[in-house]
Amino acid sequence: MGEWVVIAEYYSDVHRTEFIRRDLETKEQALTALRAALHTYVPSKNIIEKRRQVYRFADHETYRVVIRGKLSEWDCTLRVAQLVADSADPAVAGRAQRQDAAAEVADEPQDRIPPGY
Repeated sequence: MGEWVVIAEYYSDVHRTEFIRRDLETKEQALTALRAALHTYVPSKNIIEKRRQVYRFADHETYRVVIRGKLSEWDCTLRVAQLVADSADPAVAGRAQRQDAAAEVADEPQDRIPPGY
C-alpha cells in the first residue's frame, strides 16, 4: 500500500478535502502527480473555465489554483501528504518514524572537526 497522496483543499459552504490520487509509493511520485493535476484538476462543481492561475508556495510542494469562470471564481490548494498512522496497519507508523529519523540524520551538518584541533 502506498503512503503518499495528492489532496485538494477548498471551501464550498464548509471546508472540504478531496483525494485526487492515492496509494503513491514515494514522495517523488506524489510530487509528479501533483504537478500533473495543476493544469487538469477540475472542481466537482460545474464551472466553465475561462482562465486558470497557478501559484506555487515557497516550499515547492503546495500550490494554489484559481479558476475563473463566466460567472464565478473558484480556488483550491493542492498539496501532497504522507500517511503516518493507520489503526488498521500499525506498521505504517513505524515506517514513518524510521523515515523521519533518517531525514533528521541527513539534515545535520556534515562538517567535522579533525582530531587534534
